[in-house]
Amino acid sequence: MASYRQVLRDAKERLYEANQGEQAAQLLMLELANMQAHNLYMEYDEEVPDDLLASFEEGIRRMEQGEPLGHVLGFEWFYGYRFKVNGDVLIPRPETEELVANILAAYDEYFPDQEIDVIDVGTGSGAIAISLCKEESNLHVTASDISEAAIKVAKENAISNEADVQFLVGDMLQPFIDHAIHCDILVSNPPYIPAHEQMEHSVVDYEPHVALFGGEDGLKFYREIFANAHRVLKEKAILAFEMGYDQGERLSALAKQFFPQARIEIIKDLSGKNRMLFIYCGL
Repeated sequence: MASYRQVLRDAKERLYEANQGEQAAQLLMLELANMQAHNLYMEYDEEVPDDLLASFEEGIRRMEQGEPLGHVLGFEWFYGYRFKVNGDVLIPRPETEELVANILAAYDEYFPDQEIDVIDVGTGSGAIAISLCKEESNLHVTASDISEAAIKVAKENAISNEADVQFLVGDMLQPFIDHAIHCDILVSNPPYIPAHEQMEHSVVDYEPHVALFGGEDGLKFYREIFANAHRVLKEKAILAFEMGYDQGERLSALAKQFFPQARIEIIKDLSGKNRMLFIYCGL
């Protein structure tokens, strides 16, 4: 029988050789064993139970082939909430949690204690919409996605997290326009990877391309939202987007074309990269 220490050491070496993140081995063990990190450290020299070892070994084999940890587990944690993920939705990333945090801060500053309407364009797993709904009860959130399969996952996540989010199927802003829905905050983490950019096969092979690629320059879907935003925005409104770290200057210039009177702000993530665009209209 092997100890947790031995099993984890071997697994990290295997993932390293496969050019996968070594930390994923420990995260997999923690989830499968239902342990906190400090508990695992205390058990380091104990033997790993056979059934746990078998499940862990299967997971490591799948990750060696490039499968993401979220797909191996079937879920991903985001903003403290657990979200089902599969090949129909993009796995929510930690940097997107910063977008949620900044939206909540903007709400507190511009709409304190007010009940407001939020729309989430291209919701995928529903991570942004559901987290906003759970964190602030005054936010009435409606989310859309062009993929019916993604909306099915998002609805399951709303139920499991007990979040009262409404979901619509449709392309970008069209379902909101069709239902005459207007918002105080429009949020989107649209596909923004340029079509020509090379991606890790663990992303390209396992995550939906419709949620990744944003045309030749990566800005296709921002243009679509900017061009039609006037049809869904209230007089005073905030638009909040995630973006590629190198798209800030081009995206800011594009936003100024469509919103010449608005205040436009580029926000850095915790690593100091430009990752969020906020547009303040009538505020």
